[in-house]
Amino acid sequence: MTLRVLIVEDEPEFLRRFSAAVLSDPRLQLVGAVPTGQAGMALLDQHRPDVLLLDLGLPDVRGVQVIRHAAAHHPGCDVLVVTMFGDDAHVVESIEAGATGYLLKDASTERVVASIHELHDGGAPISPGIARRVLARFRVTLKPAPGPADAQAGAAPEARAAPTPLTARETELLRLTAKGLPFDEIGQLLGISPHTVVAHVKNIYRKLAVHSRSEAVYEASQLGLL
Repeated sequence: MTLRVLIVEDEPEFLRRFSAAVLSDPRLQLVGAVPTGQAGMALLDQHRPDVLLLDLGLPDVRGVQVIRHAAAHHPGCDVLVVTMFGDDAHVVESIEAGATGYLLKDASTERVVASIHELHDGGAPISPGIARRVLARFRVTLKPAPGPADAQAGAAPEARAAPTPLTARETELLRLTAKGLPFDEIGQLLGISPHTVVAHVKNIYRKLAVHSRSEAVYEASQLGLL
């Protein structure tokens, strides 16, 4: 059985990579590849695909709106989110809206294609780091509420918001990184060399105590920078 796939991704390089990956699999049929949410919803209605591969950071509408449209009008279509946003807020909102899979963009194209088939077979592919946090969040919700004595004993001063550790330029660069742009393209947009971009990225990683793009985006989201 051939699975019909629609891709909604605004970053040209990722749109090309995902499209090529789908086209390379004889068991998959690419029915459309578009860069906006509005175009994606129109093709959803027109082609009624089996799987929607969707980025959350779209230029016209929020990706979660496309998920809700698919869930409401095409319940037989599985939604695989592939994004740079790995924070709890985006993950939970996407799953609640109807997403059945959630991968970070550092996943290989082979993993993305395998996840499309996994979805159709009834699975729910999720990047390992996100799955771990979802399970941890689930365990927290299952903990019994503390009694009055426990609450009094565990009372602590209200936490103060931590100051932003990044400079304005580093924050701007990280926002572009969160969209999945390569370093050379970020350099062109900001008017700086790729070497300077790499230097900024190293500073961001050091300040946030992370080691990858997805970790940096997650920590920045937790700090309210994205």
